[in-house]
Amino acid sequence: MDAAEEARLVQAARNGDMTAFGRLVDANQPAVRAFLRRFVGSYADADDLAQEAFARTWEVLERFDGSSRLRTFICGVAFQYWRRARRADSRRMARDDAYAQLEDQETAGDARMAQKLALRRAMDELPDDQRAALALCLGQDFTHAEASEILKLPLGTVKSHVTRGRARLQAALGAPAEAG
Repeated sequence: MDAAEEARLVQAARNGDMTAFGRLVDANQPAVRAFLRRFVGSYADADDLAQEAFARTWEVLERFDGSSRLRTFICGVAFQYWRRARRADSRRMARDDAYAQLEDQETAGDARMAQKLALRRAMDELPDDQRAALALCLGQDFTHAEASEILKLPLGTVKSHVTRGRARLQAALGAPAEAG
């Protein structure tokens, strides 16, 4: 969807057109869900969070000023929603740890699954902002500038988070560090 079409649909949605908003959701849903799945690590939690983010975006659509792509705005809404809701994170972590232990037992011979689990654990060890920056920039191909806007962090901080986060993941996974 080009910028003109997005702007037209945003205006129609602001005027109460649910069909226009549905088209915006359809166009942006893959990027938002992919970011959230990489960031929170649980498909079910990410999908729930995405649904909440789209519902909240409908409520605050008048705040979207058009200076960025709508997906950037929606990811920002989702990230802020997650921050406010993370008190429930301890329950999710306990559930995910139990599932990972069960999955470890069931897939002991599957090297690819073991690698995915190791990556998930390494991502879970990163600070929240660093993990979010990696999920956006490396996992979902957002630009550093878009990630900066979503996370409400300075551009240099996002770049630093990506560089340091990548190095920490490489060290945790035993991969050779890339030459910078």
